[in-house]
Amino acid sequence: MKLAFLGTSAFAVPALKALVEAGHDVVAVYTRAPKPAGRGQQERRTPVHELALSLGLVVRSPKNLRSDEEAQVFKTFDLDAAVVVSYGHILPRSFLDAPVLGCINIHGSLLPRWRGAAPIHRAILAGDRETGVTTMDMDEGLDTGPMLLAERTPISAADTAETVHDRLADLGARLIVSTLDGLMRKTIDPVAQPEEGVTYAHKLGKEEGALDWRRPAAELERKVRAFHPWPGTWFEVPGTNGPARIKVLAAGLALAGGTPGTLAIGRDGFPVIACGIGGLKLLQLQRPGRAAQPADAFLRGFALAAGTVLPPPAVVALPPSRPA
Repeated sequence: MKLAFLGTSAFAVPALKALVEAGHDVVAVYTRAPKPAGRGQQERRTPVHELALSLGLVVRSPKNLRSDEEAQVFKTFDLDAAVVVSYGHILPRSFLDAPVLGCINIHGSLLPRWRGAAPIHRAILAGDRETGVTTMDMDEGLDTGPMLLAERTPISAADTAETVHDRLADLGARLIVSTLDGLMRKTIDPVAQPEEGVTYAHKLGKEEGALDWRRPAAELERKVRAFHPWPGTWFEVPGTNGPARIKVLAAGLALAGGTPGTLAIGRDGFPVIACGIGGLKLLQLQRPGRAAQPADAFLRGFALAAGTVLPPPAVVALPPSRPA
């Protein structure tokens, strides 16, 4: 097929690579424009941009897709289809209608569950036992288009957003090749998404990573995994120079009682925090400007005595109750 590829993040990289390896003619790659990053604030290309350049592909980074000029450029490519993966821009109708077979999206969930910006994180946070990838024929709604193919994968008790992300990215790469093959052979019939079971995976915010000890420990343990590596989870310890924010990089469940936030030291030297239900065992911690450490080693360099009651977050950030 003659394709355009629209993607930005690392999640899209395996799909672009797979399409080229499958022999498709990718005539243009659309991605976000480079942005200043790091201490030197030098412009950094997106992961998709870097791969496209290494493959010798044409790269476009328009700031706005809604101009008549951009729509005309896209139309002149005379595409069989466009593949859209974690792009970051909303496609206007002029783009959706330009390819013969439309714009095909790879979405990191089993639609209609977890439409929206952060499906991987929300699935883990909610305690879902499985997730997957769905390819769909895009429309102007928020992940509402007809479904083409889907494939499932379990979410284990050890999975983080990072491990599920990488697994789904590879799964999506295989699925988009199968999807395009089925569309060429006319062996795939699009299926409308059911109205039942729709949930929205709202965009993550940094403040949402605060650990509220009044919540059940099982919920907080899922949050630690769901928000790793970004935006991360944390709690604050009061101090004479203001509160110190401690990142929690890994945690497990433990038996605990008492006031939520009460710290105990287990026989193995690891801290356990009493929660609304049960206890959260802290396994790996990091304080500002320092390297991550096992929590028992962390306590040897940071004074946190058994019996300390850690405060709940001053503000509990919640996702919006409605889709944006």
